[in-house]
This record gives sequence, structure tokens and C-alpha cells, in this order.
Amino acid sequence: MAKKALTIHEKTIFDGVFTKYFLKFIFSIWFKLAGWKICQPTPEGAGVTIAAPHTSNWDFIYALGAAILQDVKIYFSIKDSLCKVPVLGSFLMYLGAIPIDRSPNGAGQVEQIKNFIKSQKLNRVFFLFTPEGTRSGVQKWKTGFYHVAQGCDLPIFLAKVDYLSKEAGVFHTFSLTGDKDSDIQAMQASYKSIQGKFPDEQFPEYTGQMPEINETEAAIIRAMYSFKGVATKMEITAKAKLGELSTSMLDFLIEKGLLEKAKLLTEKNEPTYQLTFAGRGCFLHLTPRA
Repeated sequence: MAKKALTIHEKTIFDGVFTKYFLKFIFSIWFKLAGWKICQPTPEGAGVTIAAPHTSNWDFIYALGAAILQDVKIYFSIKDSLCKVPVLGSFLMYLGAIPIDRSPNGAGQVEQIKNFIKSQKLNRVFFLFTPEGTRSGVQKWKTGFYHVAQGCDLPIFLAKVDYLSKEAGVFHTFSLTGDKDSDIQAMQASYKSIQGKFPDEQFPEYTGQMPEINETEAAIIRAMYSFKGVATKMEITAKAKLGELSTSMLDFLIEKGLLEKAKLLTEKNEPTYQLTFAGRGCFLHLTPRA
């Protein structure tokens, strides 16, 4: 008789009294004494969550603390063979492991998560991925999380552990556009301003904190993101609901690398503008949800 395939557990450590009360109390004291804060607001429902940069084992501790403090339930993928090891396997499943059977007849991540979502009333459930895949330096992201989000029709929650600002949690809910390369580049751009514990080991490369911009400049960035392309100064002014927009303000954003002049000119030879990938990354920090 064939053994029953392992599936995601509904009840995990995040549902227990130990976590809800004891660990929440411990982490609340720790975060307060260490000066750490949680990103607000916490997204509701289910989402594929990417956590970056990942350069230290401490990343998991801070991410776990943020999750517990915000009543978030975390699931993570792991080889099903580990989940079958006596004692260890049961413990991993209790922690929130998603057992992945890579055999031809095995249920993959997308199938398991979709079935789990259908059977549950989900509130703050994060399916966690680390796109760097390792604490050591890498040159690219593993993009399996994108395919899982597509296959399960879920948003991507962008989570961080920033050792400079001492912030942990989800800072943006990203809705996929269908243009994978552009989406990935925009997400990566947002992580360039987040400092890991060991910045020299993170990917994408840490380039420093996001430039300081005022509310008017932030409104321009939000307006430009909504165009999904190029726009004239007049169009930006109307979309950002500004009474007046000076060319010098646009030049400032160009100087900061957030905006650039597009090659396209209007019939009146007016310049048009577009966001750089750095600008798109900036938008993701400015807006909790696209």
C-alpha cells in the first residue's frame, strides 16, 4: 500500500499558545531594547513573500520576530525526504515546511499551495522564499518565487531585514504585470537601498540609502509609476495633482537617478520623462501596495 503523500500542515507553531503569547512577549521586548521596528501596514491574506538581502542567519531570527509580532503565519519549501526523517520531519512540518516531492508523480509547490489556499480561510499567510538562495555572495536571483506567484495567482510581498534602519517586515505588496524581466528588475532595484548584515555579500549590490525626497517629489514618482511609460511635464503635473511643476524639480530627480528623459519627443518637441529602475524601486518603498 502506497504511503500517503505529505502535504502542508494547517496547524503549525504559529498557531500555538507558546508562539502567540510567550514568543510574542520575548520578541516585543527584544525589538524594543534593540531599537528595531516593524514595517507597517502588514498585508492581509496570502502572498508569496521574498526576503532579501540574505547574508546572515540573524536574518531569519529578525524575520521570524516580525512575523510573530504581526500575527503572520510562515510556510517555506523543503525537500520532502527531510520531512520523512523521524522526529526531524515532524518538527519541520510543525515549523511550516512545504514538502516538495520532485519525482514525476510528486505534487509541486504550485499545486500544493493552490490546494491549501482553496481549503483554508487564509489571514496573513506568507509563503517564504529567499531569492539569493544562500548567505554567500551570488550574481543572480532564483526566480522560482515568481512562477509560484503566477501559478497561484498571488501577489508578491517584498520583505526586508534592514540592519541600517533596523526595520523588518513587508514594505510593499507587488502585483505582477506579466513582464517577468521588468518586474524582477524593479524588485531588485528596491533592494539596492536595503543594507544586509554583511553588505559586501548581498545581491543586488548595496548602493546606499534611498535618496531623500520631499512629498512633492514623491508624488511625481507615484504619478510616473502609474503611467507605465513616458509622460510630459504637463501630464505629470495633472496626474500628481500639482498646481505647478518646475523643470528644476524634474532635473533634481534625474540627478538622483530616479527619473530620466525619454528619447521620445512630442509633436511640439516637448521632452518626455520616464522612471529608471531605481525610480521604480523607490516607488516600491514609497507605496505599501501598487
